[in-house]
Amino acid sequence: MEKPPRYAGLVARLLAIAVDFVLFCTVFFPITRLVKGVWLLSISDHRWTNGWIAFDPICLTFLVVIIAYYVVLEAYAGATVGKWVAGIRVVDLDGNTPGLATSLLRNVLRFVDSLPALNILGVILILQSEQNARFGDRVAGTRVVRAL
Repeated sequence: MEKPPRYAGLVARLLAIAVDFVLFCTVFFPITRLVKGVWLLSISDHRWTNGWIAFDPICLTFLVVIIAYYVVLEAYAGATVGKWVAGIRVVDLDGNTPGLATSLLRNVLRFVDSLPALNILGVILILQSEQNARFGDRVAGTRVVRAL
């Protein structure tokens, strides 16, 4: 008889986010230092253009890399480095790695989970769900479980 999945709690998910954040910083800041000559980008790197904020190309590049990092690693490995360290992984409702389209949908919906600020909606949904599922997990048909 197959054991039911053990859904990852909020603490494990926060640990995974923290590890991924540290990983991004260890890459982003040194590259910014090499390219721009500063450790942090200044406010002058973000300009208003026709009502939109125009970001420095290095920021846009890192944004694309970060999105691809989550989408690709979760799609094919089931976990980012942070999730691996935290001992959790993303699976579809059948327990398999989610695949590219499902992972993309799950990660695009991180923007909804982050509303109104600091991922409050995602935290509330995780805490009130028996399966600890945030909005993106519910829509995409994924869950975050303890790695076996």
